[in-house]
Amino acid sequence: MHEYGVSRETESPLDRPSAVSAGGLHAGGQGVPQPRPSGYYPTASGATYGYGAGTPHQPEDPHAPAPAPRSGPPAVGQVSVAPTSASPASGSASSGASVEPDEHVSRETPGRIEDDPPLAMEALRAVQILNPSGEIMMPRPDHSRVICVANQKGGVGKTTTTVNLAVALALHGNRVLVVDLDPQGNASTGLSVPHHAGVPDVYDCLIDNVPLAEVAQGVEGIPNLFCVPATIDLAGAEIELVSVVARESRLARAIAGHPEKFDYVFIDCPPSLGLLTVNALCAAQEVLIPIQCEYYALEGLNQLINNINLVRQHLNPTLDVSTILLTMYDRRTRLADAVEQDVRNHFGTKVLNAVIPRNVRVSEAPSYGQSVMTYDPGSRGATSYFEAALEIAVRGVNTGGTA
Repeated sequence: MHEYGVSRETESPLDRPSAVSAGGLHAGGQGVPQPRPSGYYPTASGATYGYGAGTPHQPEDPHAPAPAPRSGPPAVGQVSVAPTSASPASGSASSGASVEPDEHVSRETPGRIEDDPPLAMEALRAVQILNPSGEIMMPRPDHSRVICVANQKGGVGKTTTTVNLAVALALHGNRVLVVDLDPQGNASTGLSVPHHAGVPDVYDCLIDNVPLAEVAQGVEGIPNLFCVPATIDLAGAEIELVSVVARESRLARAIAGHPEKFDYVFIDCPPSLGLLTVNALCAAQEVLIPIQCEYYALEGLNQLINNINLVRQHLNPTLDVSTILLTMYDRRTRLADAVEQDVRNHFGTKVLNAVIPRNVRVSEAPSYGQSVMTYDPGSRGATSYFEAALEIAVRGVNTGGTA
């Protein structure tokens, strides 16, 4: 049984203490809205959108025939229509067999709501739900923050974290670039950016020195978000980079050569410690490590930290492990709590107070080419990533760019 499309077994981030005090985000405070009981959310135009548990919450057809009138005052978001007298050509009003030609609008008739693409409307709805007052604007850093999202273990939430943090920051006033450095191209899928064979991608930047600006694509519906996709060609880049001059710094030069200034550049790394990940570590100033709340996730963490230290010593002295994010937290298990305590004891304040719970909406969103921020902004996964993004932004401003 699901409540608002979210498993009851998943811990809500609102049940956990949050260290994000800026903007008024406290547990139970007004900064983080609760899901509406009906599952429907009003938009700026007065239309409503809804979704039920287990179904994709695409916007309702704005041109569907109007429901039968009910007695009593109209509900929120409905428009009260005064009855019209039957015309002589339509027969008697009591027969009920005929309908005024202007009483219902054809589905083929374009309406005002079609002026914006669907993803743009989903993004607008996400902002209205996560930030209804419009007062929370995630602070912009004074310089570009290049963040590498890395962990050599697969399935810990690297791509999911990259996509959702990028969307959350872009929806709240930041210019964000996502560089998909994983040959699987999952980040490109999550942002609905084409990445089939033949599409210019990050491989062209690394091997053929194509400018990053010629490869980056705008993400539909989110004006401040751009993505450099990855195609299957990237799978051979590991071998081809071996004989290339300055192979470790190819990505760093490509990002530095971009003519536009981004507030955040997120690099989604492959689940390995090869040359692609080394390129990401050389290009970044900060490393964000998502850690799944299970024992195996901790096993390879020492090797990742050792590699980061080697890159810092020989290639990128400014590199710093700035952020640790706990993902897939399941409060029903003692193991998850034990892993959390171990990570917090070891990394201290580097660990975000926002914890990402296991949430079915987070897993469903990529199948619709969306982030959970636009797919189901009222879900626990969306509010958790919103808190994590805000915490990263606030920490970065308070500490001069390093969370």
